[in-house]
Order: sequence, then C-alpha cells, then structure tokens
Amino acid sequence: MELGIEEAQGSAALLSQFHDYLNKKQLKSTRQRDIIANSFFGAVGHVSIDELLVLVRAQNPRIGYATVYRTMKLLTECGLAAVRRFGEGQTMYETAGETAHHDHLICTECDHVLEFENDEIERLQDKVARSFGFNLVRHKLELYGLCPKARGIKGGSCPRDEAVAASTKGTN
Repeated sequence: MELGIEEAQGSAALLSQFHDYLNKKQLKSTRQRDIIANSFFGAVGHVSIDELLVLVRAQNPRIGYATVYRTMKLLTECGLAAVRRFGEGQTMYETAGETAHHDHLICTECDHVLEFENDEIERLQDKVARSFGFNLVRHKLELYGLCPKARGIKGGSCPRDEAVAASTKGTN
C-alpha cells in the first residue's frame, strides 16, 4: 500500500514521536520496530496483531508475533495506538491522538469493525446525558449486528472483504 504525501508526512511525524518515547525510556530504535510502527500507521481503520503481522511480514518475513505484540504495547504506552476490544475478546488497535471521534458497527459473524460518524447520534447522546444531569467527558458507541453477506442477502457484500481487496490492490 502506497501512502500519499500527507499520510507519509503524518507517519513520519508519528514515527518521530515513537523514537522520542523510546529514547526517553532508554530503549533501542530498531529497523523491526520501525517496520511495525510504519505498517501500523499506514493501516486503515482497526487492525489486529494477526492482521498487522501479515502487513509486517510482507516487508520482513523474519519478524515474529512477539515482536509485533511488544511493539504495539510500546505504541500504546506512548499514546500513539489505542486498544479497542470488540465482541468476545477481539482486540484491535487504531492510531490514537488527533483522529476524529467515531463510533463502530461490528459484524458478529465476520468480526469486521466499520467506523462511522453521525452528528445526529452525537446530539442525541448529549441530550440524553444532560437529561440525567450528566456532562459527557467521553463515550464509545458499539453497535453489533450482521453485515449484508453474513445476513445471507443475495449479492450482499462483506465490508471486510472489500477492505482487504482495497488494501491489496496497491501491493500488486
């Protein structure tokens, strides 16, 4: 997957922040960590350790699961990755920081996580909170259901299949 200029600059800035964190913690900046971090920063949406491992191994087949896991732990500790747990123990990661607030639709069949934004839902959540005397500080909305393919709709597609096809299009 090739990054555009803005994405590449954003990834470079995030990698620089990661290097600063490693230096502060007196940890080494290694080529393997850089490959993992850059693959993560370039991934679209949410990514599991297994999915990230596939991306990383396309660049260096010798990088192992434990190295990816430990690097993601470091990225989470320094605030560049956010852990999201969907469904029954499904752990995913997304780039943290200056991303716009979004909510999630999760397919209980294929485990695909689809991000969405809806201003009306945001207004209703604020209205409900105020009606109970609350001032919202943060929230997360996760809606669980079945994607069109999982529902058995004739010709229905799975957003996960579409996302995989789109991400592999740039690598061929």
